Order: sequence, then structure tokens, then C-alpha cells
Amino acid sequence: MTDADDSAAFMLHPGAPRSPVILHVPHSSRVVPAAVRAGIVLDDRALEAELDHITDAYTERIAGEAARVAPVRPWRFVNRLSRLVVDPERFPDEREEMLAVGMGAVYRRTTHRQELRPADADVRPLIERYFHPYAEAMTAAVAGRLEATGRAVVVDVHSYPEKALPYELHGDGPRPPICLGTDSFHTPGPLLDAARRAFADFGTALDSPFAGTYVPLRYYGRDARVGALMVEIRRDLYVDERGAPRAERVDALAGALADLVERLSS
Repeated sequence: MTDADDSAAFMLHPGAPRSPVILHVPHSSRVVPAAVRAGIVLDDRALEAELDHITDAYTERIAGEAARVAPVRPWRFVNRLSRLVVDPERFPDEREEMLAVGMGAVYRRTTHRQELRPADADVRPLIERYFHPYAEAMTAAVAGRLEATGRAVVVDVHSYPEKALPYELHGDGPRPPICLGTDSFHTPGPLLDAARRAFADFGTALDSPFAGTYVPLRYYGRDARVGALMVEIRRDLYVDERGAPRAERVDALAGALADLVERLSS
């Protein structure tokens, strides 16, 4: 947990000019800037524990290795701040169902439904400073792929724990090795088939425990040239009991993700 300025809040890593694929890594960072930390009520130890629960550990590493070995390098959009700052994948208004557990675009509650921020905290400055610039940059990244290739495919790279956490609204369903989150408009059959084949060695299931995809609102439900898929990796596949990555498993998952990228790039 270190400080960071706004210029380092996110980064677009360029890929091959002819690649339509953007690997989106929104939840891999543990960085909470000091100014944001001041508005969080947890002490340092409790905050570190919450970061252990909420961070999609090493997903940036998996995506980075996949990009390195893929025959056609994908683009990567990486959030360099913790989702405890803002969660760029949540709606910033009343449409967000996770508001029911205090975890909208700015979290007020922890994974165990304890207080993270005061109930009366004004979160609008965080939305303006972090959420909207992120959304605008991701929209621009998708627009760039559409202009260059005529299509864009956003592949969200996440991880999730073996056992459900109290904040999960749909945590009573299957927890497969690889959960593929889909959207009825933006996840066409060929995209889903490519993902199932790429991760066949691990085992996949659809939309459990997490469903849906990330698409910038400019294109959401409007532009079928934008495909989207969420890849949720069950964390025990590649993280040991101490929380350290298993290098060979990280490499295997990166290889499968690179296979998916290749299928989507051809």
C-alpha cells in the first residue's frame, strides 16, 4: 500500500496495431493514496486484511505474461490503484445492485459488511477525480481499437476466492476453476466458444459466482462491434496458502489467456 499521483492511476499498454483485444485488469492493485486513506476508518492492520480479501492478486502478472507470449500482442488497460479508491466497473448511480451491500462505485462497506467509510462521507470528489477519468480513458481505448481494426474485444481479467465472502450477492452458486462472465448483447457465441476452448484444461462454467462484462457506457447495448467477456480465475488455482503465487500455475493460466487472445485476434 503506497502513495500514487493521479497520473499513475491507470495505464494503457500498447499492443499490436492489428489487435482488437484489450485485456482489462481493474482490481489487481493494492495502492491506496494517502489522501484516500484518510477517509477510510479501518486501522492499518484491518486495511491490509481487507486488501487481501478484495484484491485480484497477481492478475496483472497473468495478463502481462499472456501479452508477452501471445503471437499478436493484445492491448492492456491496467488500474494502478486499489478498487478501495473507486471501483471502475460499478455504475456510479442507483443502477448499481452492489449498493445493497454498500459497495457501489465507491465502497462504504468491506467484504465482511463492516464500515469502510462513514455513512455520510461525500464520495463525489472520488468519482470526479478517479472514476470519470478512468471511464473516459477506457472508452478512448475501445474507440482506438474500433478505428484501427473495425472491432474491439474487452477481456476482463479477475480472480475470486475459493470460499464466498459475505459481500457476495450470488455466492451460493457454483465456484468453478474459471468463471466466464457473459453479456447477452456483447458476448456472441464464437467469443464464448473461444474462451471455453482456451481454458478447457482448467474447467469452466458461466456466470457463477459472478456474471456480466465490462463495456464502456458509450457502447454498452448499442454497438455489437464491441465484444466483451469476463474471466474470473479461482484464486486457489495459482496462489498458495501463504498468498504467494505458484509460478508454474501463473504461467499455465497466462498461456491459456494467450491462447484466447490468439483465437480472438485471428
